[in-house]
Amino acid sequence: MLKLDDDLFRGVRSLDGTASRISEPEPGLKRQVLSYSATMMLVRHEMCEGWRGAAHKHPHEQIVYVISGRLRITVGSATFDASAGDDFIVKSNVEHQASALQASVVLDVFSPAREDYL
Repeated sequence: MLKLDDDLFRGVRSLDGTASRISEPEPGLKRQVLSYSATMMLVRHEMCEGWRGAAHKHPHEQIVYVISGRLRITVGSATFDASAGDDFIVKSNVEHQASALQASVVLDVFSPAREDYL
C-alpha cells in the first residue's frame, strides 16, 4: 500500500478561515469535508491502492468525480472502472461499493449533507 500524502490536503480552508479537518475513518482512506450546508456537502476522499470499501447505501444522492487514480465501482448490479476525469451518480438508497485499483483521489457531492461526516 502507498502512504497517504498529507501534503495533498494542506492549505484547504473553510469560509471562516480555519483549516478543513482531515480524518482517517478506516485504514487506507482519508476524508476531508470541504464545504457544506444543510442541503449539500463537498468531500474529498483519498484512497490507497488496494483499499476496498464496504458495500453500503445511504439516503443521500451522491455525485463522484475522480481527480486521479483508478477505481472499480459497483452500483446496484453494475460494475465498472472509473479513472481520472470520470464522474458518476449514485442514487439514494442504492447499494454501492468502491475499490482502489490505484492510489486515487475523488470529490464527492452529497445531497443532503451527511451529518455522520461532521
